[in-house]
Amino acid sequence: MTETITSRPVRTGTPQAPPALGGLGLFTVLLAAALPLVDFFIVNVALPTIGADLSASEAVLELVVAGYGVAYAVLLVLGGRLGDLFGRRRLFLGGMAAFGLTSLACGLAPDAWSLVAARVAQGASAAAMLPQVLATIQATTSGPRRAKAMGLYGATAGLSMVAGQILGGVLVAADIAGTGWRSVFLVNVPVVLAGLFLAARAVPETRSARPEPVDVPGTFLLAASILTLLVPLTEGRAAGWPLWTWLSLAAFPFAAAAFYAVERRADRAGRTPLVPPSLFAIVSLRRGLLLIVPFSIGFSGFMFVIAVALQQGAGLGPVAAGLALAPLAVVFFLFSLAGPRLVARYGTRVVPTGAALQGVGLALMTLAAWRSWPDLGLVELLPGAAVAGAGQALQLPVVLRLVLSEVPAERAGVGSGVMVTTQQSSLALGVATLGTLFLSLTPGMGMRDALVTTLLVQFAGVVLTGLLSLRLPRTIV
Repeated sequence: MTETITSRPVRTGTPQAPPALGGLGLFTVLLAAALPLVDFFIVNVALPTIGADLSASEAVLELVVAGYGVAYAVLLVLGGRLGDLFGRRRLFLGGMAAFGLTSLACGLAPDAWSLVAARVAQGASAAAMLPQVLATIQATTSGPRRAKAMGLYGATAGLSMVAGQILGGVLVAADIAGTGWRSVFLVNVPVVLAGLFLAARAVPETRSARPEPVDVPGTFLLAASILTLLVPLTEGRAAGWPLWTWLSLAAFPFAAAAFYAVERRADRAGRTPLVPPSLFAIVSLRRGLLLIVPFSIGFSGFMFVIAVALQQGAGLGPVAAGLALAPLAVVFFLFSLAGPRLVARYGTRVVPTGAALQGVGLALMTLAAWRSWPDLGLVELLPGAAVAGAGQALQLPVVLRLVLSEVPAERAGVGSGVMVTTQQSSLALGVATLGTLFLSLTPGMGMRDALVTTLLVQFAGVVLTGLLSLRLPRTIV
C-alpha cells in the first residue's frame, strides 16, 4: 500500500520521502492526461453527422463543444484544490471513473439536449481528473526525472489535440457496429477501465502538506468570470447576438475584478485562495502562462476552422478531413522527442525558434488554401502542416514544463490547476473567436477568402507568441 504525504513529522526527525512515480504510473497518468484533450477535439469532424442524426441546430451543436469546454475550464482549479485536500490519487480515480460514465452517457444520448448535458458532466469529470496528473508528477518526481516526465506530458498534450481530430474522423467513418458518431465517445469506456486498473496499482497517493479548505467565494467568482466571457462568445453568433450576450460580456470585467479583489484579500490575510495572486510572483509561471494564451487560442481555432473548411468547403469526408492533419501530428511527435535534449543545450531559446517555424508552416498552409481551393487536402497541406507541427513541438512541451518548474510541491495542485485552466479557457476561447470570425465571414466572402483571412489573423497570434517567448527565463529549473 502506498504511503500518504501528510503534515505529521517523522519520529526520527528526518523528512518523510515522497512516494516515487514509476514508469507504469507515469504511463497511466499520461493516458489520463490525453483523454480530456482528445475529447475536446474529437467532436470537430463528427459535428455534421451529430447534427444530421439528432436534428440539432447549429447553436445546439456549438453547445456540444462549448458545454464540455466551459465546464472543464470552470472547475479545473477547484479540482486541483480538492486533490491537495483529499488526496490526488483519490480524486484521480474518482474523476476517471466519472469520465468513463459520462462518456457512456454521451454515446447513448437519445437527443441533442441530452448530449449537451452529458458533455457538461463529462467536462466536470475531466476537471476532477486532469489537475491530479500534473500535481502527482510535481509531488513524486524531481530533477531529471521531473524534466523527462514534464516533457512527456507536454508532448502528450500537443499530440492528443491533433490525434483527437484524426481519430474522430476515422471512428465516424468506420461506423463500428452501426454506432456512427457515438463511437467517438464510447471509445473512452474501455480506455478508462484499463486506466482505472493501472492507476489502482501504480499511482501513489499524495496530498498537500498544508491543505487549505475550498475557497467558496473565489470558486463562484472564477466560474462567473469564465462563464460571462466564454458562453456569449461561443453562442452569440449562432443565436443572433441577443441582448443577454451583450449583458454577459459587459459583466465579465466586473466579475473578473471582483475575483481578483477577493483572492488578493485572502492571500494577504494568510489564507490560500483558489488562485493565489502571490503565485504570479514566480516569473517562469507568469510569463509562461502569458505565452500559453495566444498559442492555445490559435491552436484550437485552427483545428476547428480547418475541420469545417475541409468538410463543408472542400467536400472531404470525415476521414480525409482528419488525416489531412496527420503530417502535423507525426512531425509534432518526432520533434517533441528531441525537445528535452534541445532544451538542455539551448534552454528556452528553442521556443522562439519554434514560433518562427510555426509561422512559416502557417504561411505555407495559407498559400495552399489560396492557390488550391477547393482542391485542398493532405497533399496540398502537407508541407505547411509538417513545418507547423515541428514549430508547435518546440513550444508547447517546453512552456508547460517551464510554467510549473518553480512551483513548490505543496502548491502543485493549485499551480497545475491554474496552468490547465489557462490552457483550457484559451482553447475554448480560440473556438469561440476564430471559429466565430470564420463562420461570420463565410456568407459574405466565400469560404476560401474567409479561411485565408482567419489564418492570417492566427498568423498575427503566432507573431505575438514569438515576441512573448523572447521574455522567457533562459533556463528551466
